[in-house]
Amino acid sequence: MSPLRLAITPFALSLAAAPAAAQEAFTIDDMLRIEDLSDPVFAPDASRIVYVVTGPGDGDAFQSDLWQVSWTGGDARAVEATLDRDEYAPAFSADGRVLAFIRSGAEGEPAQLWASVDGARAHRVTDLPGGVDGFALSPDGRRAVLVSEAGTNVGVEHDVPPPIVIDRFVAREDGRGWLDDRRSQLFITQLAPAGSDINEAEQMTTGDFDNWNPAWSPDGTLIAFTSRRCEERDRRFCSDIFIQSPRGGEPVQVSSSSAADDDPSREAGGPQWSPDSQSLVWTRNGDEAAIYYTPQQLVVADVRTLENREVAWIDRWFTYPRFAPDGSLLALVEQDRDTWLARIDAGTGAITYLTQGGRFAYDYAVAGDGRIAVLDGDNDRPTALRSVEANPRVLSPHNAWVATRQLAPTQDVSFMSDGVEIHGLLTLPPGHQPGTRLPLIARLHGGPVYQFSHEFMPDHQVFAAAGYAVLAINPRGSSGRGAGFAQAQMARWGTVDADDISAGISHVIGMGVADEDRIGVGGWSYGGILSNYMIASDPRVKAAVAGAGMANFIGGYGVDMYAREYEQELGLPWEETERWMALSYPFFRADEISAATLYLCAEEDWNVPCSGSLQMYQALRAEGVPTGLVVYPGETHGLSVPSYLRDRMERSLAWYGRYVRVED
Repeated sequence: MSPLRLAITPFALSLAAAPAAAQEAFTIDDMLRIEDLSDPVFAPDASRIVYVVTGPGDGDAFQSDLWQVSWTGGDARAVEATLDRDEYAPAFSADGRVLAFIRSGAEGEPAQLWASVDGARAHRVTDLPGGVDGFALSPDGRRAVLVSEAGTNVGVEHDVPPPIVIDRFVAREDGRGWLDDRRSQLFITQLAPAGSDINEAEQMTTGDFDNWNPAWSPDGTLIAFTSRRCEERDRRFCSDIFIQSPRGGEPVQVSSSSAADDDPSREAGGPQWSPDSQSLVWTRNGDEAAIYYTPQQLVVADVRTLENREVAWIDRWFTYPRFAPDGSLLALVEQDRDTWLARIDAGTGAITYLTQGGRFAYDYAVAGDGRIAVLDGDNDRPTALRSVEANPRVLSPHNAWVATRQLAPTQDVSFMSDGVEIHGLLTLPPGHQPGTRLPLIARLHGGPVYQFSHEFMPDHQVFAAAGYAVLAINPRGSSGRGAGFAQAQMARWGTVDADDISAGISHVIGMGVADEDRIGVGGWSYGGILSNYMIASDPRVKAAVAGAGMANFIGGYGVDMYAREYEQELGLPWEETERWMALSYPFFRADEISAATLYLCAEEDWNVPCSGSLQMYQALRAEGVPTGLVVYPGETHGLSVPSYLRDRMERSLAWYGRYVRVED
């Protein structure tokens, strides 16, 4: 293991002071008003940063637009904004003349690449039938390498849709639907000037495998990308890094491990070039058998010798690695309840943290002169774009109004469970008087390898404003504390993690905060799954709101998109039947459940399909337990329609109000 050196830099925030007297509580309207920031990128002269702002749009939809702000701050404005389209994934050419981005199509049409040259109004660059899912510009800005779907029926219109033919190991995927012969391929196109005909894109990759995350070398001679080309590639975690000349030829594999490199099932960030075009950096998974229960680590490769080096391997998760102009590495490093931006010496592996404290960093941008801006926030402030320097400055103006709200305070909590120290966060209603016992909602995170962090949680604020104590525990199985902590829950769902949630509830009762007779739980995805485990294991739980959950995993096999993960973690259900039955105990012990439970699901969710919610709804109905089922039409795993998000929150409050909260 490489040596670890901590050199903490103070990260004081230059935020405007909050008003002396809070005026309003945080509401559902406020929750939907929050603007999310993403995709920051410096202009080559380092004078300004372009980023994406996603917030309320016209009608029942969110809108994503490009914004820019100067490094000196104070002049943020929207650029290339449209009322009926989304703009995202901005990128500059090396000389700054070209700003390219992806713009969504009109209704039913795929997204395409657009470009603005010399500040002129942007024009459409591509007309690919499969749309554009990602891209990278050549350094001179004259060409782009694109990610687009190709297949027999891509872009073909039929009076009657043809049969969907599946011959892959996994039949469908959330957000992508049925997996027929479509594959993500790389294409190269010229960036024709505005007003000219759109150039045809030339397909760069072929074959029965997906390709993604292209990156053009700074000298323009090579394109790096990720692809899964091993045998049984739909059944394994086996992605690899390749390089290929933009002029064509056979790709060369750069990665040299049997573990997954730049795993598409995780937030990885793609391969990134060094300034001299001689090296690549990316993240690598651990042992394939441990799937996502091991931290992603940094790998640097020499593209001439193809030598791979493991750099700064510590027992923490790394994401979004990049080279800084001086040849050092930058990456986000997930800690216990925090994610910090770090600089890593590519030679020694020494780590210097550039941000610190109770903060959650989401993304960052680095300029050619070494300037860095980070997207991060904390318990009391939504994500903002901030400079990374001795005296950091807030650059983005969004969500400043949050400082006018009476926010619920959040504190860290720690307690013991089965001899293991467990950590979490507790949010109490504004003005809570010590000694007053409150109804409690235990929020359960997804993943399961994820964690609650020191970040602004709008839903927790809404629950707290309604008078609830909100407990957010990171049980065994969570990320942020290393492989051993995560693997303690591997293939043991609903055991140690449920024990830890119950221990957390007991701890908050012991603090004199929670009323033991008014306990609710709830979450989405694995949080919905864990909700089912909680109502089946802890009789103190009076009510639950289980979103996108499952309990009968035998009935879910082949229905969701996790056949590969199930096989790695649990074995096949007909070979490991006892284990599968044990993990499905909420469904097979439905007659022991008394907690009133509301089930929520998204109609087109193939991550955790509605069948999981429907089975538990039916089981509790059969046993006479108060239950309900709400299906959000046309939605995939992550709800995206504002009115549905409002409905989910209003229904949750109403459900807890009916079955948990007792008026004082």
